Amino acid sequence: MTTLTPDRRARTAVRRQRTGAAARRPRLGTALTYLSLVVASLVVLVPLAVVFLTSLKTSREVADGGALSLPSNWFNFANYVTAFHDGKMLTAFGNTAFILLFSITGTVLIGSMTAYAIDRFDFRLKKTVMALFLIATLVPSVTTQVATFQVVNSFGLVDTRWAPILLYMGTDIVSIYIFLQFIRGIPTSLDEAARLDGANTFTIYRKIILPLLKPAIATVVIVKGITTYNDFYIPFLYMPSEDKGTISTALFRFKGPFGAHWENISAGAILVIVPTLLVFLFLQRYIYNGFAQGATK
Repeated sequence: MTTLTPDRRARTAVRRQRTGAAARRPRLGTALTYLSLVVASLVVLVPLAVVFLTSLKTSREVADGGALSLPSNWFNFANYVTAFHDGKMLTAFGNTAFILLFSITGTVLIGSMTAYAIDRFDFRLKKTVMALFLIATLVPSVTTQVATFQVVNSFGLVDTRWAPILLYMGTDIVSIYIFLQFIRGIPTSLDEAARLDGANTFTIYRKIILPLLKPAIATVVIVKGITTYNDFYIPFLYMPSEDKGTISTALFRFKGPFGAHWENISAGAILVIVPTLLVFLFLQRYIYNGFAQGATK
């Protein structure tokens, strides 16, 4: 039997301590990771649970019970009927769909054309234009609302569906940068080959550049669509009439001078959330892939 010297025993003890510390570090890191995920999930899911439970309660249950108290009838869909009918949700969905169609189409065309011109052409003050785009993203939009409203009003577009459409198309600088990152990854040799075949600039954009921008287009459509779908400020300011309300402003009608009907508002919120949630669940891979591909171009 071999007897360990004091030096070897000390080295062995130190080695064991290091091994134990190295084993504890990954366990601690894993525990903190799962803890942060659980906290983040609760922050997102608890408000949704409160809204869903409130949508199934009566006005008496909302007044007397807590936020997370359970409804007496899990099949109480009267609030959803009231929200859909009194909130004119069908008209609101129609107005929202109209605004989404034109604003997203315009954003894709304007953003891709602008990115194509910036990347493929050399012109005077090109760096200045890029700097102005960057400055525009840093200026708070609320500081320019008075001037913007005066311009829109001078064109006679207030209380029409074209006012938010024009604002959504003209204020999306992020889409230009998304398209720009993708266009920089398209070889210029494709443009040169097309020009040798007699194609002009617009033909190159329409037949070569635009088809290759499908991942970027999917990303812009989803991100822009969700942002426009959830926006409240612009439709509320520029379309005050009830017949021109969107799904976000339709919920505001349930707030009267004597209080808010939270059970009806919650039911309407669920009706608004469900389409967005379904679209995001089915198309989330395009969002992640689009940003990842754009970042590696």
